[in-house]
Amino acid sequence: MIFNSQSGITDHTREADWSQWYFEHLRIMATVPGVFSAQRFTTTHPGHSPSLAMYGVASADVFKGEYYQSVRGMGEWLPLIDRQWYRRNLFDGLDTAPVVLEDQVLLVADRDAPDVALPLPFTWLKVAGIDRSTQYRGVAVVNKNAVPPLLNDVALYTPASKRYVNLKEEINQ
Repeated sequence: MIFNSQSGITDHTREADWSQWYFEHLRIMATVPGVFSAQRFTTTHPGHSPSLAMYGVASADVFKGEYYQSVRGMGEWLPLIDRQWYRRNLFDGLDTAPVVLEDQVLLVADRDAPDVALPLPFTWLKVAGIDRSTQYRGVAVVNKNAVPPLLNDVALYTPASKRYVNLKEEINQ
């Protein structure tokens, strides 16, 4: 399963501090039992959350764990979270989050149904829980220099962090 947490902050002068906090938050999240990976992406694409964190998780039960409950959330940043962008969704359709390297981008399209008319193949994830702000999320990973012309409602997210991996979970898979 894939867990996406989308957000943005209201005080843009604090973006660098927020990014620093996020690196540590992702590292900690990758130690949660049942979390396989954690990575953050950013976009300036209009109409889309400026920040998207993507986690590979074993199941929805991850969110019930005591340790997860103790490390989840935005911490000190909660008062600065821009509510127009804050969404959390759990998706079925992939067992692990896609690997997105430095020279690649993550394309994201939200739809009511899978959209085969897009200019490249997307993997379609069906919403399975939490906010349910979209029925389907299409994701595609492409090289930065190979992005085709896109529709306005397809966001291009660039990696803002490395991909943190839960080594204990990798061994058990």
